[in-house]
Amino acid sequence: MARPKGSTSNAPERLRLAAGRGFRVGGFGGVGVDGLAKEAGLTSGAFYTHFGSKAEAFRTALHNGFEFFQSGIAALKEKHGDSWVPALIDFYFRERMEVELCDACVLPSLTADAMRSDDSTRRLFEQDLEKLARTIAEGLTGESALSRAWVLLSLFAGGSSLARTVSNPILRQQLLESVSATAHRVCQNAAC
Repeated sequence: MARPKGSTSNAPERLRLAAGRGFRVGGFGGVGVDGLAKEAGLTSGAFYTHFGSKAEAFRTALHNGFEFFQSGIAALKEKHGDSWVPALIDFYFRERMEVELCDACVLPSLTADAMRSDDSTRRLFEQDLEKLARTIAEGLTGESALSRAWVLLSLFAGGSSLARTVSNPILRQQLLESVSATAHRVCQNAAC
C-alpha cells in the first residue's frame, strides 16, 4: 500500500534511499531538496526535519554508499572464504555494472561531487575510503597489500566510470574485460 504524500512513516529511511538515488543520477548540483523529498514521497519540510541541509543529505548518501560496499564485501567473505577478493572483482565488473545508475557504486557515481564538496564532506569521504582500502587489503596476500588495495579501488572507480559513460556496447565490454583482467593481476600481486 502506498503511503500518502507527506506521510512520515519510515521517513528517515525513505529520505536516505531517495538521497542516494537522487545524487547518483543527478549529482549534487543536479538535484534539489524538492526533488529529493519528492523521490521519497515527502515534502521539503519533512526533508529538513531529517536533514539539516542538502550537504548533510549528500554526506549521508556517501557514507551509506560506502557502508553498502562494506556489507557486500562481508557477504562475499562469507560465501567465498579466502578467495573473496577475486570474487569481488568478478562481481563488480559484471553484475554491479548491470544495475541502473541510481543503484550504482558510490565510487564512480559520487566521487566527482565529493571532490567538489566542502571540507567536512571530503573528510568523511576520505575516512570511508581509507576504511574500504584497509578492508580490501585484508583480503590480499603478499607484499604491499594496502598499495594494491588502492590500485583496485582506483580500477573500480575509473574502470566503471568509463564503462558507464561510453555508449558503444563493444567498447564497454572491452573496457570492463581489460580493467577486470588488470584487477585480477593486482590481486595476485603480479605485474600489470
